[in-house]
Amino acid sequence: MPSYALHRRAGGFGTRTSLPSMLQMDAGVVTEMLAHCLDGLPDEACGMIGGDAEAGHGTICYPTRNAAASSRIYEVDPRELLAADRDAEDRGASLIGVFHSHTHTPAYPSPTDVAQAPDPDWHYILVSLRDSEPVIRSFRIRDGNITEEPVVITGG
Repeated sequence: MPSYALHRRAGGFGTRTSLPSMLQMDAGVVTEMLAHCLDGLPDEACGMIGGDAEAGHGTICYPTRNAAASSRIYEVDPRELLAADRDAEDRGASLIGVFHSHTHTPAYPSPTDVAQAPDPDWHYILVSLRDSEPVIRSFRIRDGNITEEPVVITGG
């Protein structure tokens, strides 16, 4: 597994108590996500995370093409998003979040990221590649409000 840093803070995301207040991801999912982000350089890389929405547990990584082909913004290819959604459904899972890398900035949602956040129940995972080691952080974005949540890596 590549080295990386997790930025952890106490989380929470508002008044809906039915959703978990943290993101859990299998170690293999994290490894695949980081590899995809590093492979995407110099552009931002992106993809979807599938798993158990009720538990907030990511068990599947869906690397996608950055349709924007940019080092400053990302756009998940719509066909790949649909394919990921169908595959997750076939596995009895669902899409629980989206990830993308920031090549020049910290792992914090930009105003563009906030404006593009399509689902208030998703986990928005940012991987900063600005420094020598990647930094992973996760957020909930609801009605333009950003709330950080802890990230817990599970498994070997």
